[in-house]
Amino acid sequence: MNNKLKQTWRWYGPEDSVTLQDVKQAGASGIVSALHQVPHGQVWTIEEIKHRKDTIEAAGLTWDVVESVNVHEDIKTRSGDYKGYIEKYKETLRHLATCGIKTVCYNFMPVLDWTRTQLDFELANGSKALRFDWVDLAVFDVFIIERKGAAADYNPSVLSVAEERFKIYDNAKLRKLSDDILMGVPGEASATKEGLLRSIKTYKEIGRDGLRENLAFFLNEIMDTCEENGIN
Repeated sequence: MNNKLKQTWRWYGPEDSVTLQDVKQAGASGIVSALHQVPHGQVWTIEEIKHRKDTIEAAGLTWDVVESVNVHEDIKTRSGDYKGYIEKYKETLRHLATCGIKTVCYNFMPVLDWTRTQLDFELANGSKALRFDWVDLAVFDVFIIERKGAAADYNPSVLSVAEERFKIYDNAKLRKLSDDILMGVPGEASATKEGLLRSIKTYKEIGRDGLRENLAFFLNEIMDTCEENGIN
């Protein structure tokens, strides 16, 4: 009996600096990936899905999980052509199921999908990791993009240290901090300061309850498609 646990690792696609050979050598047998080159809201074609799957399998691995089929902003905000984008989302799910990929992640996070303040933090052993620092976020939020009312969202002790850091960080350091926070998923376009502030305003108007209602609406709309196609 083989008790070895299956290891499934994230791979961002052909543009990823980490190759499938690197992943396989590290001991993985399965891949979590997505078609990040496809614009949000557009249908993933069967041909594109098969091409990615074939690439992964040619390296001796399996494509086990999709992370993520991105949810278009019109769906999250239930505005614009949200119904049309939901139909395209369902079509992508059907195509994935046709290709035998039935575990699909999504996220409904507003503004930025995720935030780190440093993407290349070096650990004591020389390896690198993502890092989040509340003070550096405050530097970005309060002093770089100058979001209205931002200072009130931070503990005074955090704000005090952030102000000191802002004074000593040179332009290169401030630019890197901004780039890291605004960085999207590898292969996708980064956010901009202007776009970020517009998005914050939009979701502030929608509110927590409104976002929850939009999420429930989206899940209800795709539920039958998932069940009919065995999508988890």
